[in-house]
Amino acid sequence: MTAQISIDRLTGLIAFARAASLGNYTSAARSLGVSPSAISKSVHRLEVQLGLRLFARTTRSLTLTPEGRDLHEKTLRLLQQAEEIEQTAKAARSEPSGTLRITAPLPIGVHILAPAIPRFRALYPKVYVELRLGDRHVDLIEESIDVAVRVGELADSRLISKKLGWHRIGAFASPDYLDRRGRPLIPDDLNRHDCVTFRYQSSGQLLRWPFKVGAKIIEFVPEHAVVTDASDAVAAIAVAGGGICISPTYVAAPFVKAGLLVPVLAEFAVDLFPITALWPESRRGNPNVNAFVAFLQGVFPAPAPWDVVVTTACVATPPP
Repeated sequence: MTAQISIDRLTGLIAFARAASLGNYTSAARSLGVSPSAISKSVHRLEVQLGLRLFARTTRSLTLTPEGRDLHEKTLRLLQQAEEIEQTAKAARSEPSGTLRITAPLPIGVHILAPAIPRFRALYPKVYVELRLGDRHVDLIEESIDVAVRVGELADSRLISKKLGWHRIGAFASPDYLDRRGRPLIPDDLNRHDCVTFRYQSSGQLLRWPFKVGAKIIEFVPEHAVVTDASDAVAAIAVAGGGICISPTYVAAPFVKAGLLVPVLAEFAVDLFPITALWPESRRGNPNVNAFVAFLQGVFPAPAPWDVVVTTACVATPPP
């Protein structure tokens, strides 16, 4: 006898697995592109069909019951097998086509990837791109992401990685602010300045400003006048004369080129982390992934154009 499973039950299993992995219906709905009520109804129908209670629900989160934990593990294995079938089928074709799901931090996505995507689609017009941006850590396998671009070297045996370039950050201020308040000569001078700093949305922690002093790298949170959780807002406040900010070079470079920001403390700047492309092992032969990873090599040339802009400005305006 051939085993059969209804489409409705498969939908319920997918909704259940995503809700269990992300901890709430809202996040699961966002990742699947449906409404939270659709996720809730699918999970409820699954519970009725199975005669099991899968979640212990509170107003803020979902907790798996013992039966739910057991089903979640089995469902993830089932969905992984389905994913492998899909990837095998995709690898059998040579021409990139279909949907390519990419995730990246917001500033990298906005300033580097988004402007490059039209060029990628001009090369591969049959590929449809879904770009997800934010600093939430995304499980590539559970959320069916094809490629992630992240800051840092992340160890995960299920993923393949390729270094793309360096995530360089530096301190910047507007010429107007420096005319009014003077230029800091050493990192300790920041305590006598208005600083504009960044708070991570995912953790709520303030960015620790790194500087290379002698043979050591020091990190500290300076006294600050303004805190924001968006890199673009940090730079915009500094451009408006709000103080000294620390910013990725790819965010600051257009303002530096336009003369709206000036690098400061450049001799103390450090390269913290690499920018890395990551993709699941199951997508090793995926033509969409292979094409995009190869394309990224041109998006992140060495030296990166944004770093050249900042370095040139440092040479043009040496410290006093």
